[in-house]
Amino acid sequence: MFDSTTTRPDVSRWVLGVVLAAVAIAFPLFATPFLIDLACQVFLACIGALSLMILTGFAGQVSLGHAGLIAAGAFTTGILTKELNAPVFLTIPAAAVMGMLLGLVFGLPSLRLRGLYLAVSTLALYFIVIYLGGEYETKRGFSTGILIEPPSIFGYRLTDGRGWYVVLLVATALVFWLVFNLLRGRTGRAWGAMHVNETVAAALGINVPRAKLMAFVISSGITAVGGALFALYRGFVSVDAFPLMLSVQYIAMIIVGGMGSLTGAILGAVFLTVLPYAIESFVMLLPGASGHANQVFAVNYTAFGLVMIIFLVLEPGGLVAIGRRIRARLPKARIRAQAVEKTL
Repeated sequence: MFDSTTTRPDVSRWVLGVVLAAVAIAFPLFATPFLIDLACQVFLACIGALSLMILTGFAGQVSLGHAGLIAAGAFTTGILTKELNAPVFLTIPAAAVMGMLLGLVFGLPSLRLRGLYLAVSTLALYFIVIYLGGEYETKRGFSTGILIEPPSIFGYRLTDGRGWYVVLLVATALVFWLVFNLLRGRTGRAWGAMHVNETVAAALGINVPRAKLMAFVISSGITAVGGALFALYRGFVSVDAFPLMLSVQYIAMIIVGGMGSLTGAILGAVFLTVLPYAIESFVMLLPGASGHANQVFAVNYTAFGLVMIIFLVLEPGGLVAIGRRIRARLPKARIRAQAVEKTL
């Protein structure tokens, strides 16, 4: 709905936003438990994609440690809940602080490193967090992971999917609002200038090192909050839930959706979260579906790779660029239709 250059959405976009909000509010009233769970997964993916879009899509900083930040937020929540029986209103801010601290520490190399070297340095973040999480699980005897009791919010215990749907919808909306307003301000303009050319940005008076660290800190804090919500929603934390492939999937989300666009982050998160389930449903419809059940995993990974190649080669602008072309052609199609009607 909004991209990096949007400052004042037009009326049609506001109408579309209102319609989407109405659909989102009404969705849990008629959706099945499976669809509600899928929607919750989409919301969690949107939070992670929006936070990565800040760092990579707007500030131009490459990161392969996204899964590590999600794991950091999840383990912070799991440990505080298990060891101190901390309430949700403490665990989520604590996860945000942990994420921001990690973002500050691992953002420092960005002041001297770029490109592949920066990506490798952020990769170290993933391995360190996963190692520490695994050590905690082993020494505390949680060999199968940390179990978390359903949290309570204002006396309401979140045990059903509809309750979580509302919480995650609100959380996603708040993250979107936060990022959108950041991009409209001086911080967002500094990131945009830095992304285009750091030397020119510095010549314009922008404190490039500060802008880089701000991008890492804010992005990491939001990512860790997403990890905390993931842990609370699933009621379970384990290092096995955060493979390195998760970082690749989030990078794919912002590429497929469209770099430098908040709408792209949302579309990419929705597309790549729903895609595996759509493929599984299609495979199970084939003749002899029971014999294909073990091949779904391989088909999903193959499809993921094909989607990445198709968008990188044929549509680097992502789903957002496709949508823009469709919108641009609609007026032309209407004009042609009116011309044909006049000739009839």
